[in-house]
Amino acid sequence: MLGEDLEWFTTLAELERVGAAADRLHLAQPTLSRMLARLERRIGVELFDRRGKRIMLNEYGRIYYEHARRAQTELDGAAQAVSDLANPAKGVVRLSFQHSFGGSLVPQLIGGFRRGSGRITVTLWQGAGETVTQRVLDGEADLGIVSPRPAVAGVGWRTVLHQPVVLAVPAEHRLAGRRQVRLAELADAEFVTMHQGFGMRRIFDELCAAADIRPRIGFESSDLVTVAGLVSAGLGVAILPREDPLSAGPLSGPVTVPLADPGASRAVGLVWSAAATLSDAARRFRDFTTDWAQRRGGIP
Repeated sequence: MLGEDLEWFTTLAELERVGAAADRLHLAQPTLSRMLARLERRIGVELFDRRGKRIMLNEYGRIYYEHARRAQTELDGAAQAVSDLANPAKGVVRLSFQHSFGGSLVPQLIGGFRRGSGRITVTLWQGAGETVTQRVLDGEADLGIVSPRPAVAGVGWRTVLHQPVVLAVPAEHRLAGRRQVRLAELADAEFVTMHQGFGMRRIFDELCAAADIRPRIGFESSDLVTVAGLVSAGLGVAILPREDPLSAGPLSGPVTVPLADPGASRAVGLVWSAAATLSDAARRFRDFTTDWAQRRGGIP
C-alpha cells in the first residue's frame, strides 16, 4: 500500500460510510470514491461490499485493513523515532487519569518528572477509568493512570501503588465505631456509588459479588467528593479509597471503617497501548513513574 493511502483507507474502513469519511478527511465524496476505485483496481479485488449508502469491509478488505493499521503504526513509530533523535530534550506527554488521582498523585508525579525533564510538556485529561483506558487504546493519550487494572486486551500495565478501600458511613451510623466490618453486614443498606465506567464502581461491584449481596443503590455520582458528601449527609453508605497522601486528596466528613473482606484494596497503575510506539518523552515518564513507585514500595 502506498503511504498516502493509509489514512483515508483506514478512516473509510472504520466509519464504513463514504460521506462521513469524506467529511472527516476534508475530501469531496466523489474524490474519495475515485480513490477507493483506483486502489481496488490496483489490487484486483473489491475491498468493500456495497449496501446502499453503507459499505462494509469484506474478507479481502479486512485483511487489507489489518495490514494497513500495522503499516500506519510502523510509519508513526519511524516518524516519532526521527523526531526524538532530532529533539531529544523536547516532547509532549499526553496523560489521562481518573479524577481521584488529580489531588495528589498526578501532581507529585509531574512535579518530580519535570524537575529532571523541564523541556517536556505534559498535557492532562481527566475522566472515568474505562474512558481513560479507551483514550490510550485509541491513541488520544500516551499514558493513563487508572484503578483497577483494565480487563481489556492490548494494554500495558505497571503498578504504581496499592490503596485500601474502606466503608464510609455517616457519623451517627450503627457501624461508625467498629474496628472493622464485613460487607455482608451491609446487605440491607442503601449505597452511594460511582457511575458505571468508573474504577471505584467496578471495585464496588466486585466486592459485593464476592460478599454475595445485591446492593440497593440510592445515588450514583461521577465524583468521589460528591459520594463522600452524600454519605456525610446521611443519604447512604459507600465504599471509598482510604485517605492517602500518595493518591486521592482527603475525603472529609464521613466516618471510615476498615473492611475485613479479602481484596478490599485497589491497585493503581500506569497503562499504555501495547500496540503503539511510545515517544521518548512518554517512555521517560513511564520509567520515572516506575522508579518513583519502587522507591515508595508501590511495586512488589
